[in-house]
Amino acid sequence: MKFVCNKLRIYEAVINTAKAISDRSSLPSLESMKVKLADSLLELTGYDLEIGIRTTVAVRSDDRGSFLIDAKLFSEMIKKMDADEILIEVNENMQVTISGCSVVYNMMAKAADEYPELPDKKNCEKLSIPQTILKSMINQTIFAAAVSDINPVLKGELFEFERGKLNLAAIDGYRLAVRTETVKSEEDKKFIVPSKTLAEVARLLGDNDEDSCEIFVAMKHIIFEINGYLVYSRLIEGEFHPYRSALPKSCNTEVIVDRKELLLSLERVMLLISERTPSPVRCYFENGNIKIKCSTELGKIQDEIKADITGPVIEIGFKCKYFLDPLTKIDDEKIRLQMNGSLLPMKISPMEGDKFTFLVLPVRLSKEN
Repeated sequence: MKFVCNKLRIYEAVINTAKAISDRSSLPSLESMKVKLADSLLELTGYDLEIGIRTTVAVRSDDRGSFLIDAKLFSEMIKKMDADEILIEVNENMQVTISGCSVVYNMMAKAADEYPELPDKKNCEKLSIPQTILKSMINQTIFAAAVSDINPVLKGELFEFERGKLNLAAIDGYRLAVRTETVKSEEDKKFIVPSKTLAEVARLLGDNDEDSCEIFVAMKHIIFEINGYLVYSRLIEGEFHPYRSALPKSCNTEVIVDRKELLLSLERVMLLISERTPSPVRCYFENGNIKIKCSTELGKIQDEIKADITGPVIEIGFKCKYFLDPLTKIDDEKIRLQMNGSLLPMKISPMEGDKFTFLVLPVRLSKEN
């Protein structure tokens, strides 16, 4: 079995597909990439039983066959080749030869007989979302997904299609992120996708407003079709947290502030904060100013920025990263902060509409020295 391929195209395909390969698996075959040749089409698959990535590359060949290969070593060998086109051959002893110009590499492959099948699109409901919209929605919410295994449901994001809108929600117990967009959807539907899968999906999504991501949803799995790649994933079973009940319906104190000024102020605070010095950032809202303070073993900071403030004076504290993260994910010039007291969550929203909503849980402040 042999084929000729473009070096850059196969290299990109290998490194993207390899993202779904586990270093250790209960099935040894899943620690390798599956390569399948069918005449002029080369199919590459990475799979770890939770997430799978598959793509195809056009090659020159009349052969057919398949094998398993160490994706990391394979990609590094391809990267080091000094030719634009390379010849890859696999003999009956599963020895792989990669050659181009003066460079010849050899490595061993394995038979692909025991590689498991991935789910297919049969009996799936098809949805379509513009890539730029889905990419924005994932990037603006994924930071709030949980990372611990205490509640596996919260390690995913809720996709909620209802009345022509898509809501994406992530929550980890300390913060909540919700993004809403108008989409074409004929019926209401909701499911939970692992954040690990969505990180890979976001990485593959493009920036062309004309391109769409096709989504195929079944009872227990989902398939994303993106720019020649198929991303397979299990869905997370269980009930997602009823996040709407956490959203405050009104507020006592409302603040309109320049997002970038607030972002820069909190970034200054972060210079003093580490795992060893996890002091909260103190925010004092009064008389058209936000006073920001923090004191750690590394030093102290005091800052002040202008804002439009209505309602009672309030002093409230946050884990600085939790306050900072939402501000880095949006690009609105001004944002709205809404609070109902120093121990209740703060809501961050746009000046108009409900395109995004973030909740940040405060921390109890000790008395200042």
